[in-house]
Amino acid sequence: MSVILNSLKKYSLPVKVVIKKTDDDTLPMAEHGVLFDSGAFDTLDFDGASAAIAAALSTKKLGKRRTQYRLRDWGVSRQRYWGCPIPIIHCPDCGEVPVPAEQLPVTLPEDVVMDGVGSPIKKDPHFYETTCPTCGGKATRETDTLDTFFESSWYFARYASFDCSTAMVDERANYWLPVDQYIGGIEHAILHLLYARFFNKLMRDAGLIKNDEPFTNLLTQGMVLKDGTKMSKSKGNTVDPQELIDTYGADTARLFMMFAAPPEQSLEWADSGVQGAHRFLRRLWQAVYDHVQNGTVMAYSAGELNAELKNLRRQLHSTIEKVADDYGRRHSFNTAISSVMELMNALAKIEGTDDITRQVRQEVLQNVALLLSPIVPHICQALWAELCPGSHILDAAWPVADQNAMVQDSIEYMIQVNGKLRGSMTVAKTESKETLEKLAVTQPCVQKHIEGNMTIRKVIVVQNKLINVVAG
Repeated sequence: MSVILNSLKKYSLPVKVVIKKTDDDTLPMAEHGVLFDSGAFDTLDFDGASAAIAAALSTKKLGKRRTQYRLRDWGVSRQRYWGCPIPIIHCPDCGEVPVPAEQLPVTLPEDVVMDGVGSPIKKDPHFYETTCPTCGGKATRETDTLDTFFESSWYFARYASFDCSTAMVDERANYWLPVDQYIGGIEHAILHLLYARFFNKLMRDAGLIKNDEPFTNLLTQGMVLKDGTKMSKSKGNTVDPQELIDTYGADTARLFMMFAAPPEQSLEWADSGVQGAHRFLRRLWQAVYDHVQNGTVMAYSAGELNAELKNLRRQLHSTIEKVADDYGRRHSFNTAISSVMELMNALAKIEGTDDITRQVRQEVLQNVALLLSPIVPHICQALWAELCPGSHILDAAWPVADQNAMVQDSIEYMIQVNGKLRGSMTVAKTESKETLEKLAVTQPCVQKHIEGNMTIRKVIVVQNKLINVVAG
């Protein structure tokens, strides 16, 4: 607005103010306000003035009111063989006549010869020559087919009634729909979803289904990029998945793609990332191999655990809980994989070979195989067969976190002296503040830094985190 005013002043052009928001009518208004100095429209607000001016223009036949939507007509016809035939018959006397319902569906001939870029049915008189349903005279069938969106916009309902031969769908569609989770590429996130909603509401209005919306939840996947550019055959920057599978295996490809980025973001392809995913799977394989060399054991269920094994089981069941949430609610597959990697790092620090330690290790490895099986199914089944001979991973239940294992009965406190980190100590979670203060000042790391004439002035306890000994 200021730019317009400056231009008007620069060239000394007259300014006629006709809208005001307050009693100050010296400045022009570009927002909603009240008309003045506008003849018959004086004192009208935005809505009233809009209606009155539109009515006046209509009376004088100078214009009319119209709501303009940003929707365009959908060109549904395609000049190709593959597709759903358009059920229209062209009659020289009756014009375009719809195919009667009892003659539907119109089916494409299958004995066609694809001998060029044109559709073979355009050259097939057995298909296009017919009679008019209205007058019985000679007529021709429409040889264009419908846009493939006509099939892809309601396939989810057909899946639920795949063998129905009397209608598009049957009552099974009402049992299964709406779709709980829709996953699709971001490039299809507008038109396809728009058409799917259109078809869903059309089928609902026709009484074929009952649900108002086709999908309950939507996840749009990002693009796969290479050197910052979308992979494209025309650009020649695609990665051949077969070469990757031949070199590393299909599971490595899956793990890399799930770990490289959240599914809704673009994934930057990097060979080093593929190699890293492969190294992790090799470490997992080695861990299972080393464990089963001494025979398999039952997963831990009961028995006295030392602090190290308690911490490992706490991390295991916290990981189970987190991965279930990452998969089911957050769809954050990269953080799920990261949590399993951290768990495997913790397992690698456990060196005991006694029965209890081996049972806990068995429990961890079995659950790791289960947690990763949706992403790397082949290696997880192979590892499961070694860990649990004679069984199949698909027959195993999804792991459930043991809430008792996640109860923390000890806490590691960081110890500072005058604000500088000097060490740590692990104590029972139930220790009182007074006990923590006494224990902290007796720690060797504290005594070492208060030697001489220094006096402990106070001890600050930050519950479940740190203890700061102030001395001077």
